[in-house]
Amino acid sequence: MSIHFYKYQGAGNDFVMIDNRQNVINHHNPQLISQLCNRRFGIGGDGLMCLENEAGYDFKMVYYNADGQPSSMCGNGGRCIVAFAKYLGIINTETNFLAVDGPHYAKISASGDWVSLQMIDVDTITTDNDAYVLDTGSPHYIKLVDGLKDKDVYTDGYAIRNNNTYREKGININFVEPDADGYFVRTYERGVEDETFACGTGVTAVALAMAKHNQQTGHINTPIKVLGGNMNIRFDYDGHKYTGIFLEGPAVKVFDGEITL
Repeated sequence: MSIHFYKYQGAGNDFVMIDNRQNVINHHNPQLISQLCNRRFGIGGDGLMCLENEAGYDFKMVYYNADGQPSSMCGNGGRCIVAFAKYLGIINTETNFLAVDGPHYAKISASGDWVSLQMIDVDTITTDNDAYVLDTGSPHYIKLVDGLKDKDVYTDGYAIRNNNTYREKGININFVEPDADGYFVRTYERGVEDETFACGTGVTAVALAMAKHNQQTGHINTPIKVLGGNMNIRFDYDGHKYTGIFLEGPAVKVFDGEITL
């Protein structure tokens, strides 16, 4: 059996995309998904997404991590699937779609390569010693560090993700350093179990946590640099709740092709 696939990337976070409106693939198959995402024996990607029909919405986003397991919300994946929907002619410049954490609104540029994705509101940030912990659709651990450019993110991220507190459910580890008028972020992602070039829910969590850390309120705009490029997060914070959160950045079709399953 052959299926047509597409490859998209958002700030270096890359995904295998399948138009599954006609149920061309049964994605409840962890071994198949991990094979498709394998960079040596498959297409290669940080995860796999199926675009499916959903009553009341433009489409539904079904996302799996590279290990083949169902994932919580993926921000960069959400931006990429919006670009994919525009490419397929499902949407024009705005959309409302359904993801695992609920409905999302997004707006895409006329050129189709810059997406602003509204994320869920956040009202709780806790601490773990000197780190911040919060959920922006996926759980995140945020730690300010020095010398991030040279940090061993894999080793240090792996150790935190697999400690007694987080081993069972997993957590994404984000290391943060101030950079110009924003921040530089590197992320170890659960499910991928490695450092990725970007993490959308991660940079969103960083922006919110840094607003709390710096005691900022009002309308806040936070530029963030990741290994895969530049992103932006804008939101409102009244000192208690974060609302109107938008994750913004590039979403680009890299190539498409056929693969035999």
